[in-house]
Amino acid sequence: LGGGAASSMDTGANVESLDFDSVQRGNAEMERRAQEVIDRCWQMERSGEANPILSIHDVGAGGLSNALPELVHGSGRGGRFNLRDIPSEEPGMSPLQIWSNEAQERYVLAIRPESLPLFQAMCERERCPFAVVGVATAQPQLSVTDTIFDKQPAPVDMDLSVLLGKPPKMTRTVSH
Repeated sequence: LGGGAASSMDTGANVESLDFDSVQRGNAEMERRAQEVIDRCWQMERSGEANPILSIHDVGAGGLSNALPELVHGSGRGGRFNLRDIPSEEPGMSPLQIWSNEAQERYVLAIRPESLPLFQAMCERERCPFAVVGVATAQPQLSVTDTIFDKQPAPVDMDLSVLLGKPPKMTRTVSH
């Protein structure tokens, strides 16, 4: 797939097929609506109320395959996500395309469960669609399921340290 890696290249520097594989989408109006919801949430802190957003991550290069693992990993947790709970205007997308979609107006948020009704009301007021696509888990495991392909192995089921852990240190012995 192309996406951010393809769009960041100099013009003419990439192969044509990489451009056609790109799964980027953009929608400035939806981005504005999302920003209004985010602004209302952080402004609650000024009045002494609890911000329903625990953590937020934009969805850019790498799509949800980057944003969701980083969101849960930042709190020392893992997560279980269902690909078909992710809103999409392209119902025929494969699990890989959904997981790597770089829709630029998207954010992933960690919301307090008890704050979900308040967050939903804010989204409805701003006409900003949202979806609950998973839950954080105490175990640092990344589990991604797809209900359409539920008879097959999960698209992703791995320890987050494999994906986001520190790589082994390289040791070099140099003699002169």
